[in-house]
Amino acid sequence: MSEFKDQWNLEMALEVLGNKTVDSKLWSEAVKWLLLYGPPQVREILQSASSNAINKHFPELKSDRYNEDGEPCYDMESLAKALGVESQELVEKMAKMEDELGERQIFDESETRKVQ
Repeated sequence: MSEFKDQWNLEMALEVLGNKTVDSKLWSEAVKWLLLYGPPQVREILQSASSNAINKHFPELKSDRYNEDGEPCYDMESLAKALGVESQELVEKMAKMEDELGERQIFDESETRKVQ
């Protein structure tokens, strides 16, 4: 976890985001770092942009549950279907991400709350 955290700083990540010629893998790593370790204002902007992109490109994907931090949680079957992958593959990739970043990505329904 700290390896990834130590690979970036705020200035570097923002510079990558502002570069129009950077490759998509590097750009996504900068965004991931900002979402995990960036200042609250930047995280809020990126989370809002992410929600807008999900609503636009995956209108059928709805979140009616949220974790204790207020972040939306999606049903794994619905998410896998929207992304066009097998649910087991999605679970494995998310578990790997959890391990690499030390950040929870998968929550049991009992750990979330429903918003009406």
